[in-house]
Amino acid sequence: MNVICLFDPWKNKMCSCPQKYSLSAYTGCSHNCLYCYASSYIRNFFYPKAKKDFLIKLEKDIKKLPPSSYITMANSSDPYIRLEEKLKLTRQALKILLNFDCKINLVTKSALILRDIDIIQKFKKIVVSITITTLDEKLSKKLEPAASLPKDRLEVIKELSKYINVVCRLDPLIYPLNTNQIKEIISQVKECGAKQIITSTYKAKFDNLKRMCNAFSECKNLWHKLYLKEGQNFGTYFYLNKNLRKNLIEEVRLLALKNHLDFSSCREGFINLNTKNCDGSSFF
Repeated sequence: MNVICLFDPWKNKMCSCPQKYSLSAYTGCSHNCLYCYASSYIRNFFYPKAKKDFLIKLEKDIKKLPPSSYITMANSSDPYIRLEEKLKLTRQALKILLNFDCKINLVTKSALILRDIDIIQKFKKIVVSITITTLDEKLSKKLEPAASLPKDRLEVIKELSKYINVVCRLDPLIYPLNTNQIKEIISQVKECGAKQIITSTYKAKFDNLKRMCNAFSECKNLWHKLYLKEGQNFGTYFYLNKNLRKNLIEEVRLLALKNHLDFSSCREGFINLNTKNCDGSSFF
């Protein structure tokens, strides 16, 4: 089985990403984010494991790709989960990728990425996407129990932006948990050196909605109303209704542009609002 695969988000009509490949050393993720969508289709998702013979397979797969291929690490996991501290498979993968003509996008919620700054800054074409959902430490610990704290992620943006382009994923927008923090988050990430804001709203699936409602019982009735009764259903996903989504996305866009940051939304159906690609790849 290949470890580099063509990114195919289930032929989602709202996906506006350019053609790219997915690469991850791990199956599953240990951040334990309540809102995670990937837990619904990957067995034992919150108990991640390393892929068998990952580095050997990577050496073979990378040689088959066309020159200047675009690779994201990672789309349904995180390259810097707890296992990475011990196994260092992401670090070894980056060392291998340095020898090839490719474009790299690292997407993470972990401050562990700073360990690899010595390798990251050697890439000619690389962008890092740091996800910040909230600046509230208490809320962050509840929503994303094992991910790095917001202050540590801001520090990652500050340090990495000295060497490379860094974008911030303000993602997901969870009404009403973090939607009152949009202005402050954008201001903070701008100050730390981010170049672009990428945002999307929380998409409910039956498993993650159950986790969210258990953790935030005060929002249960509201979310059932907004998602299951009044929302839009796309396959196994429940979206907020179009007007509410658009209002939230436009608010983020307005504040991003006021702060002289590029903007894009991800899988929302509002591609006309974007000033750059929805995944940070416009910086290549």
